[in-house]
Amino acid sequence: MAAAGGERGRSSFQRRPGAGLRPPALPGTRPSVRHGQLLLSSGLPSLDCVLGGGVAVGTLLLIEEDKYNLYSNLLFKYFLAEGIVCGHDLFVASAKEHPDNILKELPAPLLDDTHRKELEDEAAAKSEDFQDSMKIAWRYQNLPKMETSPTTYTKFGHYYDVSKKMSPELRQSVKCHSFYLHEELSFEPKMKAWSMNSGYARLLQSIQRIISQEGFDGSDPQKKQRNVLRIGIQSLGSVLWGDDVCCSDTPEDPHSLTKFLYVLRGLLRKSLSACIITVPAHLMQNKAIMERVTNLSDMVVGLESFIGSERETNPLYKDYHGLVHVHQIPRLNSLICDVSDTKDLAFRLKRKLFTIERLHLPPDLSDTVSRASKQDLAGSAKLLSSGCGAMAIGKKHLDF
Repeated sequence: MAAAGGERGRSSFQRRPGAGLRPPALPGTRPSVRHGQLLLSSGLPSLDCVLGGGVAVGTLLLIEEDKYNLYSNLLFKYFLAEGIVCGHDLFVASAKEHPDNILKELPAPLLDDTHRKELEDEAAAKSEDFQDSMKIAWRYQNLPKMETSPTTYTKFGHYYDVSKKMSPELRQSVKCHSFYLHEELSFEPKMKAWSMNSGYARLLQSIQRIISQEGFDGSDPQKKQRNVLRIGIQSLGSVLWGDDVCCSDTPEDPHSLTKFLYVLRGLLRKSLSACIITVPAHLMQNKAIMERVTNLSDMVVGLESFIGSERETNPLYKDYHGLVHVHQIPRLNSLICDVSDTKDLAFRLKRKLFTIERLHLPPDLSDTVSRASKQDLAGSAKLLSSGCGAMAIGKKHLDF
């Protein structure tokens, strides 16, 4: 009887085969420590840190293009290059240039840790030189120094050399799907669906077909090797897409772009995919449309280039090429979002590396700063003091 009872006891607590086993990890991804969402790298480790660890699978990253679309195009290529290095499938859509030409211009990865360390040591050395060259009050000298870069050394994500191109062998190691608007419209030029223009409708159908056929939506249970689809759409909303939101304050079809983003987010939510979109926000005259586009995106990052502006020749910004504005970060499985402790961000393009760093301005107005810059700063200080109800300081410096 005791033996029979023991047999029954053992059978009651037998583990089901396969129970407790973790699902196979997807290449190039990791779960978030804060909210458990699956993350993938944007291709720029410093941008991953700003976004709360990376780009969550099933979300949309919107990049507001700079004035000449130079630096936003780099972020676009970083995202695609990271997908190739991680073995992800790619879907590249453009109305400006052929996707094959975009893939040929992707930067080469720095897979060797020695080169990676050299770049980080070089950035750290410049940070120390910058801190040492600053003239600060004696009471602040013993405080801990602030990191110039918002990121730390991590194995998640890769670094890329913008001075070199990715090898054709590495590009051909993954499956790449392309969508070139001029070629697609030549087959069915008058097709219109979902009450939007033909370019957006064709693009949505292509994305939906790839997600379904390749099994990114989980519709194929027999597929053993699961993978992630990275979607890249270049200059969405421009005139080349057949949209007039960048041409008029009252466009003929103001809802095509927002309808496209609404349907796209639905496709992303139910599939193993992530998307990056660049938008010429500076050309959109109707700000209400841009606000709706922002609300329909999960993450929104804007780039403000110094090219052609007064800041390009201002000695205060000589170490940077533009500013980074983080407009929106998603709230994933929580009531709050991962907000970075750094609000003032800037970017610089070095010979080999594009980095996002904390914006540091020299604290003292030395002889290296022009008189016009001093007057500008003094005028800004006057406006701030008058707004706070303090005593106006005119164009003189504060005396401590």
